[in-house]
Amino acid sequence: MKKKALIFGITGQDGSYLTEFLLKKNYIVHGVVRRSSSINTKRIDHLYEDFFKKNKRLYLHYGDITDGLSVKDIIYNVKPNEIYNLSAQSHVAVSFQIPEYTANVDALGTLRILDSIRSLKLEKKIKFYQAGTSEMYGDVLETPQTEKTPFNPRSPYAVSKVFAHLMGKNYREAYNIFVSNGILFNHESPRRGETFVTRKITLGLTKIKLGMQKKLVLGNLDAKRDWGHAKDYVEAQWLMLQQKKPDDFVIATGKTYTVKKFLEMVAKKLRMKIVWKGKGINTRGYYKGKIIIECNKKYFRPSEVNFLLGKPLKAKKILGWKPKTNISQLIDEMVTEDLKSLSE
Repeated sequence: MKKKALIFGITGQDGSYLTEFLLKKNYIVHGVVRRSSSINTKRIDHLYEDFFKKNKRLYLHYGDITDGLSVKDIIYNVKPNEIYNLSAQSHVAVSFQIPEYTANVDALGTLRILDSIRSLKLEKKIKFYQAGTSEMYGDVLETPQTEKTPFNPRSPYAVSKVFAHLMGKNYREAYNIFVSNGILFNHESPRRGETFVTRKITLGLTKIKLGMQKKLVLGNLDAKRDWGHAKDYVEAQWLMLQQKKPDDFVIATGKTYTVKKFLEMVAKKLRMKIVWKGKGINTRGYYKGKIIIECNKKYFRPSEVNFLLGKPLKAKKILGWKPKTNISQLIDEMVTEDLKSLSE
């Protein structure tokens, strides 16, 4: 009998890659989609199956993780073998502007799923994956960060994710629910939202190269991040739920780069020579004598996270997982797709 998976956040970057992965594994996949006046399923449109098709393997349900009744109803009707909670208000800077909504989605949304599993008495049937983030480490207390590194969050987004992580552990210990927490460091792809810094850089520099944009305005160029490919990271999510016992895992590449270095690698791919002048907020990037890169305080967070570096030794040892895509290959893929979409 085919396994059934239920994905909250199926229309996001990770949700789309996970859906592809699970369909290749012969799963029946159910996804939760928020109702919108405009179509918001772009990332999974290529996987869509006609409503009347027989033997469908992808089903979409209208629901919202902020609505406990819809969460419980969907879980009751689907009765999945695995639930992946990838839904989130995941933009760190935006979380400072809408902290209550961020907490409602990222923190309480997780609790709604966990308590639905408990109240429906599906503890023995369902395995649950909770998507955590390296942002939970915040102002890091040790480097590199492992599963044992204390959390020190620096944003409403990160605080909400710490709540979700700890609530998952609580329900695992109190009610014997199979809950595995992934502590995922930054993972990118051509499907990354255009307001996230990596995609903002690849898309912005590509537009400048093509003469479609004059300038790219960024925030903290000195922030260091551990960047991997989302396609690799969703495989780790699946592997966590294939284990006999639930646990928590850091998923990372073990390498870190500044935003500035990432930008330089993108420019090199586009054959653009960037000349830097100034420091900090006054940094300027020149191309062919013109300023194309500036920094603005608007894009700095109220409390910055300057350095994140994961140590995925436990994932390698227990899950047999390691990243397949390096940062150069990731950038190649992102730039190639941006060039393609802008040339169409």
